[in-house]
This record gives sequence, C-alpha cells and structure tokens, in this order.
Amino acid sequence: MDLLLATRNPHKTREFRALLETEFDIADLNSFSGIHIANETGGTFAENATLKAIAASQDRQSFVIADDSGLEVDALDSGPGIFSARYAGENASDKENVSKLLAELEARNVAADRRTARFRCVIALAKGGEVLGTVEGVVEGKIVDPPRGLAGFGYDPVFQPNGFEQTFAEMPSEQKNKISHRGKAIAALREKLRHFEN
Repeated sequence: MDLLLATRNPHKTREFRALLETEFDIADLNSFSGIHIANETGGTFAENATLKAIAASQDRQSFVIADDSGLEVDALDSGPGIFSARYAGENASDKENVSKLLAELEARNVAADRRTARFRCVIALAKGGEVLGTVEGVVEGKIVDPPRGLAGFGYDPVFQPNGFEQTFAEMPSEQKNKISHRGKAIAALREKLRHFEN
C-alpha cells in the first residue's frame, strides 16, 4: 500500500520507514513540491495532525498520514507541548530548544526527581481531503541534565524513558522505535490501515 507522509523532515520520514516499510511504500513531501504543509494553527496535537493530513490529501486518492508530536513536561505546565519544535523560536535548532527547556527548569528550581515528562504523538489518517481517524502514542519518562547521546533528534538527548538507564539519544534506533511515542502510534496506525485494506 502507498502512503504519503505529510512532512519534509528527513528524521521523521526515516522513523516512519523503519517502522512501516515492510508493509507500506512511504513517500514524503520532498517528492511532491506542489503540496504545501498546513500551518500548525490547532490547539492540540490531534488538531495539528488533522490539519496537515487534510491539506496534503486534497485531490489525492492514496492514503496520507500526518503526525504532530512533542514533549510535555509536568513542571512546565505540560510545555513545550505543541510548540516543541519551535520552543526557542520559529527556526530554532534542536540544540537551542533543548537549552531553553533546561534553562526553564533551572529557573523554576525544579529538582531532578520532579522533572517528569512524556512524549506524545498523534497521527491523522486522511484520503481525498477527509480524515479517516487519529491514533495516539505516549511514552513516560523524565528530563535529564546534561544531555546524553548523539543519536535521534529533537529532545532525545534529555529524555530518559521510564524503566531505562539510557536517553532516547543513547539508544540504538531499533530499540527506541519499539518503545517510543511514535512507535506506539504507528502500531495503532498499522491496525487502522489493515481495516481499510479489507
């Protein structure tokens, strides 16, 4: 089955391909310069994923998936949340976003044992401009300082999932993909897609 992933982020495409490529042929928007990514004007991950899926699936008869995901830190009132990718500014680098996150926790004097957090991912599935459903994946953990590891992207160097000694950035990608928020959401997506195959 052909799937169009509504992103131009190569890291995201790589993760989706690693988790789905045995069953699906995945292309992203780098192959379709005429399709624009919708602005993330929603108030939740689900709303943003839905906006992107609808926009990218207009005039298309293949399935389109779009995700919105981010980090929710309890001590920061569940921030940065939907602003995770642009926490330190519209075109901020991963390093700048991580630095701001750690600075905010430091400024609020949040002790290490109170830095609980979770990654959340919502994937919307659409076809022909119509949303067919959404799925969600969540992984609980904590924020560590200093950052550790060179793999992954985003906040992976400061996120240590519960039950593990490594951050996401210290894990082999196969291990991270099995337990990550995106991995869980994709597993739910796979079940939803099987329903449409029949």
